[in-house]
Amino acid sequence: MRIITLALTFITFIAAIAFVGNVMAVPPEKTLEFAGGAMGKIIFDGKVHADKGLKCNDCHTKPFPMKGPNKEGSVKITAPHKIGEFCGACHNGEKAFSVVKDCAKCHKKAAAGY
Repeated sequence: MRIITLALTFITFIAAIAFVGNVMAVPPEKTLEFAGGAMGKIIFDGKVHADKGLKCNDCHTKPFPMKGPNKEGSVKITAPHKIGEFCGACHNGEKAFSVVKDCAKCHKKAAAGY
């Protein structure tokens, strides 16, 4: 009986570690790029958000609902950005830098000649 209890405890522990690893924000090794229009492409760095302790459900219930695990959502972010909407839900100038005032923190224009 003791061996069964230890085995179940071990399996539960491993499953918990796997679950926690899967609920982090965009994985630290992953960077997403979006077109971004005239302002330049948008770089979304998973490591920056994961280092702040964000998990998938912090963004992917609302403001960025997804169709399911590991499936892209269908939200289209348009300008002008507003405090309280999409990225501006957190990037409001208080919780994180403002989407209205700090455009260059996300939008990266290509260097001249490239």
